[in-house]
Amino acid sequence: MPHNPAATLATQRVLHARPAQVFAAFQQPALLAQWWGPAGFSNTFERFDFVPGGRWVFVMHGPDGKNHHNENIFRAIEPGALVVIEHVLAPLFTLTVRLAPHGDHETHLMGEQAFESAEMADKLRDFVTPANEQNLDRLEAVLRSAGAE
Repeated sequence: MPHNPAATLATQRVLHARPAQVFAAFQQPALLAQWWGPAGFSNTFERFDFVPGGRWVFVMHGPDGKNHHNENIFRAIEPGALVVIEHVLAPLFTLTVRLAPHGDHETHLMGEQAFESAEMADKLRDFVTPANEQNLDRLEAVLRSAGAE
């Protein structure tokens, strides 16, 4: 998808872990399954090929008992620095996550979720913005429990 700022929702946070440790939380499916998604959600991974062009197929189980099927393709991966995920089921979007060192022991995570249109981004903004913050809260908890501080 071409970059359209009006169709992009962004988030960022400084995490108390090194870039390699944050990257590992994306790379290792056992860790990723613990934190991916908003508060109250859990995941069942069906396929996880963490390589450029690899597929990631999973079901997110909502706290309301509903199942949400997801299918993604990893478009780019740079260890410790970048993960680009294309969500190929509706709603269509590409998530670009950049990791940069912040001081000696922290990481500045920048995420951009580019939707297929500005209208779709506007429609989902009130859900996606807090959901992404909850997702990062969950990532921080996993990093703490993994001893990444």
